[in-house]
Amino acid sequence: MAEALPCATLSRALTEPQHGTASRVRGWVLLEQPGPWGLEAVTESRLDRDLARALHRAATAAHLRLLLIRRPGRSNPADRHRTCFVAHTSHSDRWLERRRLDDPAELLGLDMAKVVAGERPGFGEPVADPVYLVCTNGRHDRCCATYGRPLALALAASHGELTWESSHVGGDRFAGNLVCLPGGHYFGRVGPDDAARVVALHRQGTIDLDHYRGRSCHPPLVQAAELFARSHLRERRIDGLGVLSAEPGPEGTVAVLVQQRSGDAVEVIVRRERAEPVQLTCHVHEESRPWTYRLVEVRPA
Repeated sequence: MAEALPCATLSRALTEPQHGTASRVRGWVLLEQPGPWGLEAVTESRLDRDLARALHRAATAAHLRLLLIRRPGRSNPADRHRTCFVAHTSHSDRWLERRRLDDPAELLGLDMAKVVAGERPGFGEPVADPVYLVCTNGRHDRCCATYGRPLALALAASHGELTWESSHVGGDRFAGNLVCLPGGHYFGRVGPDDAARVVALHRQGTIDLDHYRGRSCHPPLVQAAELFARSHLRERRIDGLGVLSAEPGPEGTVAVLVQQRSGDAVEVIVRRERAEPVQLTCHVHEESRPWTYRLVEVRPA
């Protein structure tokens, strides 16, 4: 029997839509951990096993995304000091703090629920520059390594210390995946030749819509509506568009009211439908029918 195509290769060949596929996350903790990561990165790394389990339980209970990070192309497990970022992403607020840890166990003192709620913990120093995460966890999915590692190296060459490899961020079949914090902007199918441009635009306050998957603080239907509105209004500024409301409608639709910074508002009607069967990850060979989001109408508010 012929080996199945890698999930990201197949998704690209099928031109599967990416909009509305960003993971829903409001609170983040990024812990530097060099060395290999397993399928479940936090508990299958060189972190102390009991500590890893405790951190995993705390993050799960708080509905917070705990990611491991490392520098692209190099690793120094002998260095005991670890960089740690704490971030919050919401529609109305976003912030990022950084702390240099002498011991990863210091994270046990962080109230993760407050981070998700948007309360600054004062755990570290406020950071003005964003962080760019590239998922490279090949043990979770081979496509993350195949597409992610070249992307991480290219991005490190153009944006240096802002770039980190990360464990699983969601959406293996859209690799190479790039997440920008604290804004929570997800980009997919970003190649090494795209990296510098996508991030340079983001640093300038604009979004590359060709690779945009959505913003993590919004549910998938709203993520899709935001992209449809941006395309309709030709609005690429990160803060140029605000979501005012989202109202469920008939037959799986939602009406999303968005407003440009200039004051113009439109209502975007989006319908959720089941896509054709597709392989979601390289580890799961059975095909599934994920949700897809179709534009019904854009009309003046």
